[in-house]
Amino acid sequence: MNPALKDVSALSEDEAKAELERLAREIARHDRLYYQKDQPVISDAAYDALRQRNAAIEARFPELQRTDSPTERVGAKPAEEFGEVTHLQPMYSLSNAFDEGDMADFIARVRRFLGLKEDDRLAFTAEPKIDGLSANLRYESGAFTVGATRGDGRTGENVTENLKTLKDIPARIEGAPDLIEIRGEVYMSHADFEALNERQRAEGKPEYKNPRNAAAGSLRQLDPNVTARRPLKFFAYAWGEASEALAPTQHEAVSRLAEFGFATNALMKRVETLDEARAVYKEIEERRADLGYDIDGVVFKVDRLDYQDRLGYVSRSPRWAIAWKFSPEKATTRLERIEIQVGRTGAMTPVAKLEPVTVGGVVVSNATLHNEDEIERKDVREGDYVVVQRAGDVIPQIVEVVKEKRPEGAAPYEFPRTCPCPLQTPAVREINERTGKLEAVRRCSGEFACPYQRKEHLKHFVSRSAFDIEGLGGKQVAEFYDDGIIAEPADIFTLRRRNEAGEIVPRLEEREGWGEKSVANLFEAIEARRRIEFWRFLNALGIRHVGETTSRLLATLYLDWDAFYEVARRAEEEGSAKRQELMDIDGLGEAAVDAIGRFFDEEHNVEALERLLAEVEIEPATPPSAESPVSGKTVVFTGSLERFTRDEAKARAQNLGAKVAGSVSKKTDYLVAGADAGSKLKKAQELGVTVLSEDEWLALIGG
Repeated sequence: MNPALKDVSALSEDEAKAELERLAREIARHDRLYYQKDQPVISDAAYDALRQRNAAIEARFPELQRTDSPTERVGAKPAEEFGEVTHLQPMYSLSNAFDEGDMADFIARVRRFLGLKEDDRLAFTAEPKIDGLSANLRYESGAFTVGATRGDGRTGENVTENLKTLKDIPARIEGAPDLIEIRGEVYMSHADFEALNERQRAEGKPEYKNPRNAAAGSLRQLDPNVTARRPLKFFAYAWGEASEALAPTQHEAVSRLAEFGFATNALMKRVETLDEARAVYKEIEERRADLGYDIDGVVFKVDRLDYQDRLGYVSRSPRWAIAWKFSPEKATTRLERIEIQVGRTGAMTPVAKLEPVTVGGVVVSNATLHNEDEIERKDVREGDYVVVQRAGDVIPQIVEVVKEKRPEGAAPYEFPRTCPCPLQTPAVREINERTGKLEAVRRCSGEFACPYQRKEHLKHFVSRSAFDIEGLGGKQVAEFYDDGIIAEPADIFTLRRRNEAGEIVPRLEEREGWGEKSVANLFEAIEARRRIEFWRFLNALGIRHVGETTSRLLATLYLDWDAFYEVARRAEEEGSAKRQELMDIDGLGEAAVDAIGRFFDEEHNVEALERLLAEVEIEPATPPSAESPVSGKTVVFTGSLERFTRDEAKARAQNLGAKVAGSVSKKTDYLVAGADAGSKLKKAQELGVTVLSEDEWLALIGG
């Protein structure tokens, strides 16, 4: 199967690596066509799908992220024909929301990061997302001095003289800060676009494909006189560097831009709830055809500018803004059957097998159905005609069933109560300990006895963030497993012995795709991994809820495998000191502690682990280097913090190399106490732990 059409959840590591390379190359090409040549060859929805697929693969395989990853890049480098301008502040792009659920998640993330209570007010501005060309205008002492395109976000093309020809861009502004970058969108109205293409036809010149291309092509002319003859417009909606604050809120600041003489969008509104955001989104979407210019969504920004400062940026996007995009392309096709895929953790995922159909420029033959509740809610049946879209999920999804085209006799789908593996082990839905409700996912209860899970565990074992054995990827592991050559991790390290002893028939050298040299290289690569880093070893075990981040955390805390192993073997004992020791680790939730306890309490797991330990040596973790005053120190935060939220405080401490714990012990170095500190403060005082106020903590870490 072509990896471009394969579910992200089904990609092997090798396929993911190849797919990321293809996506980086393809997205870079489309960026050049869009930003430099003004000649896009795919729809916005198709382009968004490429970026979302790239992000989804990186989320699943973070260790495979490339140095030229599209997630770390904004736009494209400036074209050589224009001089370069470095923006005083970077011009970031926006994260996207594709449905109401994405928007709700965005609001929840903002509230959580800021530490807002349920009844605390949080306002957003909402305005149309103009489909044009972003521009940055620098004003000094009121005079327009430099204008540039966004470019790669840090450096843009110098189009100052061209921008000076736009009537919407004043040569001077009054009442503004001495230095300010005004940001907005250069666009062309539908009427002006039609008139321009009419002139192009009359003069025997090629027509522009759409208003965005026409606007970009007109602005990026080497001769400003050509730009002057084009009917370009400009909406101001933001600012970059400013020598003084414009206002306390986004809404008031944009009003200041209007006072300076810039055109701003009259449809901008303030909203405070998801219901209000939805209403504005639908209102603008309904008015889309009558606006007279192209838009492709609604941009929502946190209104308070002090909140924006606290939220900051992540990667290439601000945390305080999002673009809720309009619905992407959709298509209707027939659902031939529903197949169940079993993942490494036993999760049973239903996949719709479709008659191939083109959606957003890509041929689609599979779509996710998420879980059995989703199938029941949408009443999806085999044989149905369904509407498919590619949106926020890179994996295509079924939007709805075309009930009027349902074939006679189509029965409601019954989700399997047993795993499709040969063992036919029961499939169960666990109770979520936090909510007390059934989990959405049904899982095979066979765990490591289940062949599907065993094979997936082995694939994970050799993945990039685990043992990372060169020449032994997921594809080869699956092949060896299917042929009975390996059944558990230790078998990888006995391959050479068994092959030389003639226990593997035919010998590896005689198998298709292998030879003397490739087998020798494989054995060398396996030998090179007999000594492995602590965190990699732990991550390779594939314990549920214990991924790369948690593995690194535990390695940093315990340093030595034997020390951790001793604790993990007792983690299943309710009320034991060892279990409590794990529970006290900040960032290690109860679900992870339970999973560790179950894994090390199962006899066949421990036996397989002991066989593996007999073959490998685990390197102790390196203690954190003393790069900051708190590097390697254990810190606990308690009480009501006023200068920052708990999440902000933890993130800052961890960035400085500190270990953040959830409870006070003799190992605690600092307790940072806010207002109303209770039992933790008392215990710290009893144990002689250094207690710091918020101001003292900030002074210690340098602000």
